[in-house]
Amino acid sequence: MSRVRLYDTTLRDGTQGEGFQLSVAEKIRVAHLLDELGIAWIEGGWPGSNPRDEAFFEVAVRERFTQARLAAFGSTRRAGVSCDDDASIQALLAAGTPTVTIFGKAWRFQATEVLGIDPEANLELIADTVRYLKARVDEVIFDAEHFFDGAADDEAYALAALRAAAEAGADAVVLCDTNGGSLPHVVGERVATACAALGVSVGVHCHNDGELAVANSLEAVRRGATHVQGTINGYGERCGNANLVSILANLELKHGLDVVGRERLAELTHVSRMVDELSNNAPSLRQPFVGASAFAHKGGVHVHAVMKTAASYEHVQPEAVGNDRRILVSDLSGRWNLVAKSRELGLPVDPRSAEARALVDRVKALEADGYTFEDADASLRLVLLEARGERPTWFTVREADVFTAIADPTRAHANGSQSARAVLTVEIGGELVAKVAHGNGPVDALGKALADVLGHAYPAIRHVRLVDYKVRIMDSADGVSAAVRVFIRASDGESSWGTVGVSTNLIEASWRALVDLFEHKLSITHATPAVAAAS
Repeated sequence: MSRVRLYDTTLRDGTQGEGFQLSVAEKIRVAHLLDELGIAWIEGGWPGSNPRDEAFFEVAVRERFTQARLAAFGSTRRAGVSCDDDASIQALLAAGTPTVTIFGKAWRFQATEVLGIDPEANLELIADTVRYLKARVDEVIFDAEHFFDGAADDEAYALAALRAAAEAGADAVVLCDTNGGSLPHVVGERVATACAALGVSVGVHCHNDGELAVANSLEAVRRGATHVQGTINGYGERCGNANLVSILANLELKHGLDVVGRERLAELTHVSRMVDELSNNAPSLRQPFVGASAFAHKGGVHVHAVMKTAASYEHVQPEAVGNDRRILVSDLSGRWNLVAKSRELGLPVDPRSAEARALVDRVKALEADGYTFEDADASLRLVLLEARGERPTWFTVREADVFTAIADPTRAHANGSQSARAVLTVEIGGELVAKVAHGNGPVDALGKALADVLGHAYPAIRHVRLVDYKVRIMDSADGVSAAVRVFIRASDGESSWGTVGVSTNLIEASWRALVDLFEHKLSITHATPAVAAAS
């Protein structure tokens, strides 16, 4: 099999997905990430269709890409208009990219009903546009839109569309599952037929409306395709495009193909999460290969086995794709979960000890009260320290009061107004320190007051910032009196950590998570307690 190469359309097709948007600067950043990953083509957008894509190409053609070729995307010329006079075709040339990708209709129905032209005239549009572009740019790729639906309706005509592009000089023809409803065995058969009929590289462009885009792409490769299009994390219109992250990992690790190489493959998780970050989307925890839960183990039997040999419950090594193994602790956990987690947190526990059994009982009791530590390693670490008798007392809260002013909902008021006031008295080293702080809400005010007080005694606290705050209702049937679980995530600029608090009082639950948040920082920086007695 010839080497399979990947064509990324995150910057064009991906941006058509709901909730996915990138500025010009962010598109440039993503392009460099894709280039460093080893992607062969980066489709930057549709020049002439919108100002942002035009601005992108103006910048991108001056950037240096070491692995990837930059591609501009557009359509065949309009019926009745020559390529010289077609503004869209001229915009493609003006983009200055070494590769131009155009799409044309491969379904007779689309030609007659959507374009409103004779089927033979549609084939002429394809051939004439490819021929014109190939005489002016280095490489032309033809995307046969609606190929699989077209082939189901009239296979001979769908193949004729491919042949028109290939004979006109297209370097590759791409079979598009535009509606995303094809099945793998159908895709495989159509790809094999196209490979046998044509003398150029055959590729696929699959959408995920039937949740089969990755499977269809892999089957296409198995049947002869050497060019695969998709987007990072599967972003795209409707249900999205084929996920290049999963496709790349499967081609390298399961098919044994050298697509980007194992060294670059180890950057896959980083690239996936950076695209999420730049587009302001939360990473999918359960995304295969790169999700935070992809190698997370919770059941006690699973953890025990994984500690002996990872292959017992992992289909690939997490480090191969730049991910990490995670051991979760919950009421489903056994001793081995806590043993593995304690090692991960730097507080190893002997699995045969009474301490291990007591820890399991303690964690399960906390879970029964509503605590969960899957996203709160910092709180769990403090529980481990406490069970070992090693949790110092860095400070003691003597008084904590918070007052909130409720604005008149019928009147406009400034966002971010200081609507809450916290009064805090803390004992540190035998000295009482009082602080009044204002915030946008009670939790914000309490956090500011505690950080200010502690920051004078423990300088490491000054770098801590709250970056996320989540509230979960434990049992909605209890209405407004229900217990709540609060998760807080903090960062010091170098690392981040999560804590949890539970109470029927939202402020108290938040306060417990806040205290854990700062105590964890003091613990990992080995701050000397100003209070001698341990609690």
